[in-house]
Parts: sequence; structure tokens; C-alpha cells
Amino acid sequence: MISPLLLNIALHGLEEAAGVRYQGHDGARTQKDSPVLVRYADDFAVCCHTRQQAAQVKARLEEWLAGRGMSINEDKTRIVHLTQGFDFLGWTIRRYRGGKLLIKPSKAAVGKHRKQLAETMRRMRGSNATAVIAALSPAIRGWTAYHRCMVSSKAFSSLADYTWKLTWKWARHSHQNKPARWVAARYYGMHCPSRSDRWVFGDKGAGAYLIKHPWTAIRRHIMVKGTASPDDPGLAGYWRYRRDKHAAPLDAHTCALLARQGRNCPLCGDPLIDTSRLPGSAEQWQDWWMSVTRRDIQPAPSEPGPPQQDGTRNARASTALIHASCNRALTARQRRSTALQLQPALS
Repeated sequence: MISPLLLNIALHGLEEAAGVRYQGHDGARTQKDSPVLVRYADDFAVCCHTRQQAAQVKARLEEWLAGRGMSINEDKTRIVHLTQGFDFLGWTIRRYRGGKLLIKPSKAAVGKHRKQLAETMRRMRGSNATAVIAALSPAIRGWTAYHRCMVSSKAFSSLADYTWKLTWKWARHSHQNKPARWVAARYYGMHCPSRSDRWVFGDKGAGAYLIKHPWTAIRRHIMVKGTASPDDPGLAGYWRYRRDKHAAPLDAHTCALLARQGRNCPLCGDPLIDTSRLPGSAEQWQDWWMSVTRRDIQPAPSEPGPPQQDGTRNARASTALIHASCNRALTARQRRSTALQLQPALS
């Protein structure tokens, strides 16, 4: 994280250098004929009213950056009309007929995700269905979490079809001597209880299933008020309100589990996610999903629960989000405990 931090420090003031001027003190609206600049670390886009204004802004920024020992990458810099569209941070921003502006996942981002899925499936040849699901799920969840705030429904649908073809090809390759009907009955069915979809890829024995891209609901991004910064202690209430009202871009079940657990791991007590510093890319969301897992956890004896007929508390396990490292440690302890119990019987 040191590189983006240093770039944010070095490029502080880029908006003023580009000539951006706001109305009032809250920074909610720009002045008439003022350009609009959006920056993420060292990537930025400037929206201007005319091509001449764009050329002037580019010249001012080149002079401003030269004083800091930096320069604009000419190979990646273009001046285009908004009807042509441009790619920025994995999205394509373009104004269509009728003056409607749409922000969609870029072709490059979709192609990169397709390539990642295909490479993962090639590596998983010879593995079982549970291993395939464990390898693909973080990539799908991470990519959809990042792109769910834009116009992504068509991209999600096309990627779901592509993922189905990959899993079908993997299943047919794993059982080359079996008919297609047998393969479909073994790996596909209504594995997700909350969805009436009989073509969900899963493992009946383990109860695991592969989520689909369209299952991630589209949720529009809410603009930050003016120039509000999460590092401003005077705006702590505003950012707390945003975190409570506009939760992390996760599915409803995951958000419910996080809320029930207080966003902490029930095994170690450490936070599962920091809502004040959410992942900022599809790869970071994928890494987060690889660091957590769902598992049925036995409640502690001190936890409240409905009493049974014999007066004891209900010890039924409940689903919880836990760290992947904690899950591995818990599995290892359970295996050691089972081995110790079997030793007297074997002796």
C-alpha cells in the first residue's frame, strides 16, 4: 500500500492544477465551464467541455507534474469525445444515443476475467468438484463485488454462460466414458436452496456449489458528499452513516452473517473486514474472499439458545464466516482429537 499512498501525497492538488473550481465551500458542484477531474492513485480522467479545453488542461498538468519529477504517459493518454468512450479502472465510460451516459465493465476487464477462469479450470483437471468450486468461487465473488455498482447485468449473464461451458467441459473431460445425461445428473442440480435453478454446478456429497455471476445484485454507488475525506475526524459520523446505510458490496447472506458476528471471526475474535477501508479492485476482493470461508460452527455452551426437553441448551451448529487460517487450524485440531480418540481402540 505504500506506492498508492506516496502517489496520493505527490499528486495532491492535481485538481487545482487542472483548473477545477467548485461552487461554495462543500465542493458539491463545479463552476460553469470548469473541467471535472477524477483520480485514483496515479490514474486520472478529466472531463472537459471542448477539445481545446482538454488540450489546455493537458498542457497545465504536464507543467505541474514536471515540477514533481513526473510526466504523463503519452502511450496511455488520449483526448476523445465521450460518445467514443474511454476505459478507466476496468470500466468503459461512454455516452450513448439520447445523451444517456453508461458505465460498463470494459472489454479488457471481461476478457481478463474470462482468461483467469479458463486458466483455473485447466489447472483443476484431475481434481474433484469441491476443489473446483473452492478455486472459482473467490474469483467470481471478487470480480462481481467490484463491478456490481455499474451497468453490469449483461456482462454478468455472459460470464455465467461462459463459466457453465467451462464446468461442463471439465465434467465431460473428467468422465469421458460416461454419457452426457449421467454427467449432468452427477454435477448439476438445484444445489442452491434459495434458487430454483437446476443447472447449478455442485458437489452433492459435500453440499458445496458454485455461485453464478448474476446472483450478485446490482447496487449503484452513492456519491461521496463534496470533498469529504475518511481521514477527517470531524466527518466520522458521516462516514459511519455511509457504512451503515450503504454496506459492503456483498450478497445479503454474507452481510447478515457479518452483522450477526459484529464483523469479527467467532474463533479468534479479529475483524473479518474493515468497512472503512474496503478493497479497491477485483483482485483485492478476490484476495478477501480467499481469506474467509463459511463453516458450521458449534455454539459455545454460554451462548443463549432455546432449551430442549432435558433442560440442556440447543447445541445445533450455525453457519458463520471465519478466517481461512482459523478454519485450517480448527480442522487440524479436530483431526488430532479424532486420532487421540481412536488410539485406545486401535491398541
